Amino acid sequence: MDLFEYMAENTKEKESPLASRLRPTTLEEVVGQQHIIGKDKLLYRAIKADKISSIIFYGPPGTGKTTLAKVIANTTSAEFKQINATIAGKKDMETVVEEAKNTLGMYGKKTILFVDEIHRFNKGQQDYLLPFVEDGTLILIGATTENPYFEVNKALISRSSVFELKPLSEEDIKTLLMRAVYDREKGMGSYGAVIENEAIDFLADIAGGDARNALNAIELGILTTPRSKDGKIHITIDVASECIQKRVVRYDKSGDNHYDTISAFIKSMRGSDPDAAVYYLAKMLYAGEDIKFIARRIMICASEDVGNADPQALTVAVSAAQAVERVGMPEAQIILSQAVLYVATAPKSNSACNAIFAAMENVRNQKTTVPSHLQDSHYKGSVDLGHGIGYKYAHDFPNHYVKQQYLPDEIQDSVFYEPSDMGYEKKIKEHLKRIKG
Repeated sequence: MDLFEYMAENTKEKESPLASRLRPTTLEEVVGQQHIIGKDKLLYRAIKADKISSIIFYGPPGTGKTTLAKVIANTTSAEFKQINATIAGKKDMETVVEEAKNTLGMYGKKTILFVDEIHRFNKGQQDYLLPFVEDGTLILIGATTENPYFEVNKALISRSSVFELKPLSEEDIKTLLMRAVYDREKGMGSYGAVIENEAIDFLADIAGGDARNALNAIELGILTTPRSKDGKIHITIDVASECIQKRVVRYDKSGDNHYDTISAFIKSMRGSDPDAAVYYLAKMLYAGEDIKFIARRIMICASEDVGNADPQALTVAVSAAQAVERVGMPEAQIILSQAVLYVATAPKSNSACNAIFAAMENVRNQKTTVPSHLQDSHYKGSVDLGHGIGYKYAHDFPNHYVKQQYLPDEIQDSVFYEPSDMGYEKKIKEHLKRIKG
């Protein structure tokens, strides 16, 4: 690196956004994601020992995927290269591969290639990387917001460890906000700003687990807020609200807080009290609650508490969620009211909720194998392996049903879904009883 490159890099680092400057360089500085980088975890040990194999980081924006890649870059003895799949082409990959081969041949050093937004690569681009990951020329680190099991080449997935990053907790966000405001080296401590606890709580809540969202708001607030008479920049809840473009939810003089009202709203719908449900809806709308947030809660309730007792409830809730985004306030309140009243007055059943929780618990604790007669028989050699042999096609039988084992041998007698006698679910129960005898 010559003098001009050094000066350009130094200027870029100083003028880069706060979220980028605050990015940690060591594992000890990382906030959150302890389920994968706690001191007793595999990834922590691998990074510390500089024994990284190919990795896919998967999670929502602002949860630290690029951060972990940068930490690895700062701790590894391997060469570290980075490309972004949204702008990189095959020529960029060919250049990286050629340099990696030279580095390995001349110095015996491996090359780590970090591909941000790896799901943006098409199949051909992903296939190009495969042989070089396979022969060790490259150690791949991919980052994606999409489910890699659907968006990334299966061959690459099979050669990588997939780590799912979770949205940061409110406490994690608060830690980063304090660091941003008061850290003089990486943060904005030299500006002499102070942030109110109420503003920290608000930003941590509204950021939704996205650190970048909260840090961008803080940076904007500090850079645009005039100094007070005491010479300091005061980040109040109103400043925070303006910077993150979210209205502060203020409930009435009774002192009921944000979470109590939401809780009462959900419990009223679940409890089939339409008057209470629409009252709490009105209370939230009057306070300035985000209509998209309200719509999400209605969708969840429609599935969790109504379920198959009235399958239309989820359809109504989803349609309402789409409609309020397109229409906006004040008309959105009518749409929300319709959805709330429908869900509140619908017959209730939590059987669908209980079924998935029971099945998930079983999956966590029981290792199983798909019965051979249900396995895919379409690929070459599958029939020779016994896949699909003995499968009975339901539509060839009376009532389009034939008694057949579908669950794995290890849990063949398990029951996860138990329909209730409520609403349409009573018909489901009767139908299952009728066809199964």
